[in-house]
Amino acid sequence: MMVNLRYGRGDLAVEIPSGRVSVVEPRFVPGLPDEAAAFHEAVRRPIGARPLRECVAAGERLAVAIPDLTRPLPSDRLLLWLFEELAHVAADRVTIVNGTGSHRVNSEDELRSMVGPRVLARYRVVNHSAHEPAGLAPAGRSPDGHPVFLNREWVEADRRIVLGFIEPHFMAGFSGGYKGVFPALADIGAIMHYHRASVIGDPRSTWGRLDDNPTQEQVRANGALCPVDFCVNVTLNRGGAITGFYCGDPIEAHREGCRFAKATAMAPQPHAFPIVVTTNAGFPLDQNLYQTVKGMSAAAQIVEPGGFILAAARCDDGFPAHGNFRRLMIESAGPRAILEMINAPGFSVFDQWEAQLLALIQVKAGVALYSELPDDEVRAAHLEPVADVGERLREELLKRGDVPVAVLPEGPMTIPYLETDEGKR
Repeated sequence: MMVNLRYGRGDLAVEIPSGRVSVVEPRFVPGLPDEAAAFHEAVRRPIGARPLRECVAAGERLAVAIPDLTRPLPSDRLLLWLFEELAHVAADRVTIVNGTGSHRVNSEDELRSMVGPRVLARYRVVNHSAHEPAGLAPAGRSPDGHPVFLNREWVEADRRIVLGFIEPHFMAGFSGGYKGVFPALADIGAIMHYHRASVIGDPRSTWGRLDDNPTQEQVRANGALCPVDFCVNVTLNRGGAITGFYCGDPIEAHREGCRFAKATAMAPQPHAFPIVVTTNAGFPLDQNLYQTVKGMSAAAQIVEPGGFILAAARCDDGFPAHGNFRRLMIESAGPRAILEMINAPGFSVFDQWEAQLLALIQVKAGVALYSELPDDEVRAAHLEPVADVGERLREELLKRGDVPVAVLPEGPMTIPYLETDEGKR
C-alpha cells in the first residue's frame, strides 16, 4: 500500500511492499471553529484557577514562558490573544522567555517566526541559556536536595505564565504543564541531574504515564519552585489547528489535557510487530537526529525484540553540531558500550540522556534511517543509512517473510503501545 510519511515540510510517498500493514496515526480531531473565541472563554473560565485577567495587576512584572523552535506551539497566535486579555499590563512590564532548555538559542529571525512580528516589535523577548550563570538565579532545591537555578527573568518576575503544547512524551509521560518551566528554563546542572541515567533508564519514565513517573515528578517539583500563576496549554491536530484549550492551574489543567491527548494520540495494539516504519512528524521536530530519537522511541514501544525500525527524518541540522550527543554516539564502539559508559558510577556528560535512550532502542532492535545526513555520519551513530525506504523494506521482508508491518506516518504524534501494557500507564 502507499503511505505518506511526514518528512521535513512535506510528505514522503512510500509504497509498503506488504499486504499486512497496520497504519497507526492520531485520531483526527477538527480544529476549533473560532480559536480566538475559545481562548478567551478558556482563560475567563479556567480550570482550578482565577480568571487570567485577575492573575496579573497593572504594575506587576510579568514573565511569559514559551517553548523554543523545536516545538510546534502556535505562540504567535496565543501571545496576541494573551496580551489582548492582559491589555491592562503595559508592554514594558512584560518579558517573554524562550524556553530553550539545553537546546541552542534561537536567532532573531527564528524568534520573529515563533512569536510573530507584532509581538516581537512590542514586547521584550529573551532566549534562555542553561549555560550562562549571569542569566540564572537560584530557585530552590529539588526534592532530593539538588540546587536548581532558573532563568533570572522568570525568578525575579512578580507573576508568571507558562504556555505549552500537550502531547505524549517519551520520558515525562506528556509534555506541557510545568515542563514549560523545568527543564525549559533551568540551568545545565539541574538539567543533567534531572536526566541522570537511573531516571532515564527507569521503565516508569515512559510515554503516556503521569503518575509514579520519576521524570514527571521532577518536572512538577522543580517547575513549581517559583509559583506559576497561570498555565495556557493546547492540543493540536496534524495541520497545526488548535483542538482544545486547557488553561488555569498547571496541574489540574494539564491533567485534563493529558486525558484528551491519550484518547486521541495514543493507540493500543494487540501485538508487537517485527517491522515498524516511523518518522519524527516532519518539521520542526525532524530537524536533527537528537530529536528523531522520539520517533524511534515511539516505534520501539511495539517492535519485537530483534525486530527492525526504519525512521524517516530530514535531520537538516545534523546531530546537531552543538552539544555532546554526536561525540557520545560516534566515539563509542556500539549501543552496549554507550550504556556501560553512561551507567558507570560518577559518569555525567551533557546530552547523555539522548544517547542512552537511542542505545536502549538499538539494543532492542535494528534501526535504519532515511535522512539528508551523509551515510558515514549515520553509520557513525551505529545506524544503517537507507537510500530508498520502499526498497529497504522489500529487502527486510524477503529476509523475514510475510510478516506484519506497522507504520507511524506522524511518528511521535501517535504513540502506540501494547494492550498488555495498559495497566502500566
